[in-house]
Amino acid sequence: AEKMAAPGPGEYFSVGSSVSCLTCLGQRLQGEVVAFDYQTKMLTLSILFLGSPPSVPPPVCGTETARLTEMCLAEVGFPFSSFFYEFRRSTLNNAAECASSSGKPNLSDVILVNLAYVSEVDIINDRSETPPPLASLNVSKLANRARTEKEDKLSQAYAISAGVSVDGQQLFQTIHKTIKDCKWQEKNIIVMDDVVISPPYQVENCKGKEGSALSHIRKIVEKHFRDVESQKSMQRSQAQQTQKDSSLSS
Repeated sequence: AEKMAAPGPGEYFSVGSSVSCLTCLGQRLQGEVVAFDYQTKMLTLSILFLGSPPSVPPPVCGTETARLTEMCLAEVGFPFSSFFYEFRRSTLNNAAECASSSGKPNLSDVILVNLAYVSEVDIINDRSETPPPLASLNVSKLANRARTEKEDKLSQAYAISAGVSVDGQQLFQTIHKTIKDCKWQEKNIIVMDDVVISPPYQVENCKGKEGSALSHIRKIVEKHFRDVESQKSMQRSQAQQTQKDSSLSS
């Protein structure tokens, strides 16, 4: 798809207006305008509808991998992530039609849309009145969160580029939720510089000085794979029940 022409003088988007965009990958975005920067042609939307991009393969392990895939594509210059960056846990009042990625009903996802990679823009409802004042923001807290998110995503991107298995990636995420001092060293997970977890990332692959730290990490690993197996078992049962119900109805 070709890049659309940059907006000319006077072609602005009013805060509060409802806008629908079609990206160069055929993904439909619809949301309420939060902000628009004319110089960079960046449109900020509170998402009301976010369609699936047909040109991007489905995620292999949930929404986190989907976001990671987007970021990795951006690293190689792929246009999809050039215009998609997610700010989670943003408090907005008028975007309840699309659930936030955090799952919390009082929050909404906000994305930045690079109009250079949008082939079509439609204004559904143009708002002309003065928008309400913006809520106060803790800029320092947001900057810290952005830095942490960036470091996390770069760490995940490294794991993918190093050929780490899905099991390894998922285990890393589980450990990192409670222990931030967790990093990759080639395909090994290093926790607190004391414990090394090597492929295939089972309890017996946790090595380090015997003590409370190693014991704690082993318990996390054991519980992680127990939960994964429990989830797989539940999915298999649901699939079998669905197949059984389908057979009975036919």
